[in-house]
Amino acid sequence: MHMLYDSEAFAVVHILANAPAEGETAPAGPQMPRHGFEIVDKRSGKEVYLDGSWAELFQQQINAWQNDMPSQEEVEDTLEGYATLAQMPVVMH
Repeated sequence: MHMLYDSEAFAVVHILANAPAEGETAPAGPQMPRHGFEIVDKRSGKEVYLDGSWAELFQQQINAWQNDMPSQEEVEDTLEGYATLAQMPVVMH
């Protein structure tokens, strides 16, 4: 799990579900790589988990941000769009 972004309004975490833990080796045989992004809207207390094609689209957005260096306002405007998908209340595990 890697924190990618944290502000007063949003938090974004990259989750590598199939990544081996530190010191472990990857299991033998073919595996479908799985990863996703959790976007937390701190204002509403809700989160959305993006995986599959949504995660691919979001990864493309992150790559574009790395090249363009957007302002915080531009990043948060984009996250606001994804936050409209958020239905799950944030729960402590």
